[in-house]
Amino acid sequence: MFRKKIKLILIIGLSLISSINFAQGVSKTGTTAAKFLSIGIGSRANSMGGAYSAVANDATSLYWNPSGIASVNEYQASFTYTKLFADINLNFFGMVIPLGEAGSLGISVTALDYGEMEVTTEFAPDGTGEIFSAGSYAFGLSYARNITDDFSLGATVKYIREDIFNSSASGFAFDIGTKFKTPFFGVVLASSISNYGTKMQMEGDDLLVRYDSDPQSTGNNETVDAYLGTESFDLPLRLQIGISKDFYLSEDYRFTLAIDATHPNDNNQWVNIGGEIALFDEMVFLRGGYKALFLDENREGLTLGFGLKYSGLEFFRFSVDYAYQQFEYLENVHSFGITLGF
Repeated sequence: MFRKKIKLILIIGLSLISSINFAQGVSKTGTTAAKFLSIGIGSRANSMGGAYSAVANDATSLYWNPSGIASVNEYQASFTYTKLFADINLNFFGMVIPLGEAGSLGISVTALDYGEMEVTTEFAPDGTGEIFSAGSYAFGLSYARNITDDFSLGATVKYIREDIFNSSASGFAFDIGTKFKTPFFGVVLASSISNYGTKMQMEGDDLLVRYDSDPQSTGNNETVDAYLGTESFDLPLRLQIGISKDFYLSEDYRFTLAIDATHPNDNNQWVNIGGEIALFDEMVFLRGGYKALFLDENREGLTLGFGLKYSGLEFFRFSVDYAYQQFEYLENVHSFGITLGF
């Protein structure tokens, strides 16, 4: 019976995958702003290869699928720290506030910190002595509700800002997601659309320059103040369709299999697959996955992780999670997360 259920979930997953057009063309890689919005959030989700839209049932659902917070029936806060390459750090905070039958409310903050850097110019390639910093930020407000016992709907509105030295760009975006527990062996179907919003354009004092409109002539005004015009860019819009299934091997052991198909506006399509084993009555978790299957020139791959959860106190619960993500040319990525429930 267990093998039949595994076979069924794989058949449904492959059917969803085949429904997406994988025709290769111009990938449009590098054509969107605020690319930090495409970096996966949460150690649990990342260790499962990013196959999380149909699993989402905690505060990190605010990133993957806002409808997932409808199943959170306690106050819950999640903190995630991800150490990326080149001394870049990604931090996330999310909190879910249950409203009873009225649904659930969520707030989230995402911050990508590039650290401080030295100003260099063509005349001072070793540095001018000035220091500048850069960062990317997203602030979200979410709401989700169970429409029926098996169907939930959620949405997020976000303010996005990117800063570098004395210039910045900002915009607004919306996420919307759904989850549906089907009557077929408890298979969960999910869909989400992320980062649908305004274009972003860089503005600021760094774009003010002195300009000579006719350098070949003398006697003209050589010190005209000018403002460099920058192009506006779309946000990294993403459509994600996922399935998941829980298999209970016994009362104390659970195995979850999840598959997500992703269609972005700045790359070709890909598939993420992941799994989670829960041991000792949801106390210890072992996770693994693989990212960006079927994507040409994929530079990501294996993901692994684990988690520990303590629920011994009636009024307080907490979990600690770790994720490892493999990259081909860049440094491998490590992320750590803490979730508190009360």
